[in-house]
Amino acid sequence: MWERIQRIADHLLARTTVKPTTGIILGTGLSGLADEIEVEVSLPYEQIPGFPVSTVEGHPGKLHFGTLGGTPVVAMQGRFHYYEGYDMREVTLPVRVMKLLGIERLFLSNASGGVDPEMEVGDLMVLNDHIDLFPDNPLRGANLNELGPRFPDMSEPYDKALIARAHKVAAGLGVELREGVYAGVSGPCFETPAEYRRMRIIGADAVGMSTVPEVIVARHMGLPCFAMSVITDLGVPGRIVEVTHEEVQAVARKAEATLTRIFTELVQVG
Repeated sequence: MWERIQRIADHLLARTTVKPTTGIILGTGLSGLADEIEVEVSLPYEQIPGFPVSTVEGHPGKLHFGTLGGTPVVAMQGRFHYYEGYDMREVTLPVRVMKLLGIERLFLSNASGGVDPEMEVGDLMVLNDHIDLFPDNPLRGANLNELGPRFPDMSEPYDKALIARAHKVAAGLGVELREGVYAGVSGPCFETPAEYRRMRIIGADAVGMSTVPEVIVARHMGLPCFAMSVITDLGVPGRIVEVTHEEVQAVARKAEATLTRIFTELVQVG
């Protein structure tokens, strides 16, 4: 795996002059931020030897190198999920590659279901912690000693300084941000009412099918992380309705402009 990560990173470094300091992973229906990047080079995943390929609608599958608000970035327009059939090392491989490209911090977005009864569809939630409910851990197996310790600390999965800055940026834009705990599950089924109740009981405010594996790997490598969820549906008793992936994408797209403004400002002030 280490040699593969190196080969991919070397391949990418030979195709761009950008030296990214920030990595960005864009989730379901949230690809619009890529349009704000002054792109030097954009590579479809299929054209990157050894790189996984997106299979989910709403994840275009492109890696962009450029600048966002003057900050050099590498951005994934579409991520990989455990439910697609990839193992956890494949899901998180891009984060490993980004580290070798030179990033110093990682920004992530996702679409998720809200289980906090005070939430509304379209709310933005900054993650301050997570609960890992995936059946596997991306660090299981032989440790990549070149990248991090066998037993990494997870006492601060999401960077407190970045969270504080996000609230200031949002306030300046007149946007209210929620903050809470994200439960990561394997999917691809949306949750049953009983499962939503369980999430709330164990302390989750939102639930989704991504982000947690990527953050675990990022923290293993010492990268500060910032993540934001768009609440696209509700798992609150009495407010649960049938939901489709298309509806999730539609809600995410409505919140896309606001999330893009916050991310753009945050990347610049970071």
